[in-house]
Amino acid sequence: MGSQVILVVEDDSDIREGIRILLSGEGYTVLEAPSGEEALEMINDAVDLVILDIMLPGISGIKVCEEIRKTSTVPILFLTAKSQESDKTIGLMAGGDDYLSKPFSYAELIARVKAQLRRYCVYRGKKQALSIDTDRILTSGRIKIALDRNEVWKDDATLDLTETEYKILLLLIQYPQRTFSTHNIYESVWEEPYTYSANSTIMVHIRKLRTKIEDDPQNPVYIKNVWGKGYRYEAEKTTL
Repeated sequence: MGSQVILVVEDDSDIREGIRILLSGEGYTVLEAPSGEEALEMINDAVDLVILDIMLPGISGIKVCEEIRKTSTVPILFLTAKSQESDKTIGLMAGGDDYLSKPFSYAELIARVKAQLRRYCVYRGKKQALSIDTDRILTSGRIKIALDRNEVWKDDATLDLTETEYKILLLLIQYPQRTFSTHNIYESVWEEPYTYSANSTIMVHIRKLRTKIEDDPQNPVYIKNVWGKGYRYEAEKTTL
């Protein structure tokens, strides 16, 4: 099995080199791009994860993410020097899966990288054996979801979900009518200890998910807010 490929998009050469040394030491193959333009030329199906700085010369990291999302569901981990919630929200709304604020510890970076790659491999089936029968499809009314890989349909039309959106939907749809707190969702999907700042991250991903599966995202039918408690999936007739 070849090593997993990570594309690091960062204009600061010192930060880029530090990340490359760290990830190479963990056995990953690291590609480097100092600009968004070069990143878009380098992205292909062999890339398993993109680490993307928001503040780039020329094309911004947000625009790079939007362009990648037109053709790929590869996980995107944003790096940002900004700590405001609005900046994090913009990144996630653009299609990012997670973010780290600078300065960050290398231990935290490695933990986030491994979590994203683990989810991508398990749910996408990249470079790992599938652990669930590939014919298993869960149907809930107009929504169908593959239980072993990121494939979702509504009225037989394919929905283009990121890995994070897919895993949130999979969690909720498998337990219809059960209310999941943001704490439950974060630790189940991100597989990391919950922190209060995770609330806004989950809200953004839920908002993005609703734009893709709901007829009217402002009046959701499938993913409901249970005020003060969390979120639940409103089940239709559900079969395997």
